[in-house]
Amino acid sequence: MFKKLCVIGVGLIGGSIAKSARENNLVENIIGFGRIDDVENLQLAKDLNVIDEFFTDIEQAVLDADCVIIATPVAATEAILKLLNPFWSSETIYSDVGSTKGNVLEAAKTVFGFVPDNFIPAHPIAGAENSGVQAALVDLFVAKRLIITPVENTSVIALKKLQTFWEKIGALVSIMDVKQHDSVLAATSHLPHLLAFALVDMLGQRDEQEAIFKYAAGGFRDFTRIASSDPTMWTAICEANKTEISPLIEQFKMELSKIQQFLESENHDALFELFTYANQARQRFLNQNN
Repeated sequence: MFKKLCVIGVGLIGGSIAKSARENNLVENIIGFGRIDDVENLQLAKDLNVIDEFFTDIEQAVLDADCVIIATPVAATEAILKLLNPFWSSETIYSDVGSTKGNVLEAAKTVFGFVPDNFIPAHPIAGAENSGVQAALVDLFVAKRLIITPVENTSVIALKKLQTFWEKIGALVSIMDVKQHDSVLAATSHLPHLLAFALVDMLGQRDEQEAIFKYAAGGFRDFTRIASSDPTMWTAICEANKTEISPLIEQFKMELSKIQQFLESENHDALFELFTYANQARQRFLNQNN
């Protein structure tokens, strides 16, 4: 499908893309690109047969590549596009895997003055607590949602080819407006991560005096699992999508205040109704995703 795939940022996601593409015979040659201080990770990726070769020079890395995927933290997108700009090819499909999309389009406009028709932002809704190429999985994207966010001038041919690529590695592809994407992900991914980080931060400080974590059960482990995610990545995500996240935080504060009022007024019926609704809403979510 592609003769040469260049993955910029060979970590969990970038490495998993490379492994999946190789496993499904979608590429002939896979090149990794990273900074000079990332050579050890790139060498590990080569040793693990995740990539065939790597470069720290962007011109060499993208030479003759017909697909380039940016798999770095979202905060680095603009810098990567600046590196790519002098060597941008109309014959190549460019994409990314960032968890936010509005800032990605803004980065493209800053660098090029517009969004190139062969630059197609995408977001695989898949991941794990562990990071680095050693955590890459060949089946990470199988049966997982993948959102592509084209713009008005996006090349139809490039869009179709990118969609086919993701479908062939097992992803469930949806096409979505950029603003809708950022709004939906703020509610379903970004806010939950913030809640997990906040809870562990709060209890972690109390744990110093009360040994709370010693007695934490499975529910705590399940709820806070995502607090093990990469802090650097999530700091960048929250900064990039703060306009969508901030109103949700206010809504959640109101929801907690409502529960607090029910408790203080001993309104057990209202509390039961809230829990019942939430229980049924989650079941509908599970039914839709089975």
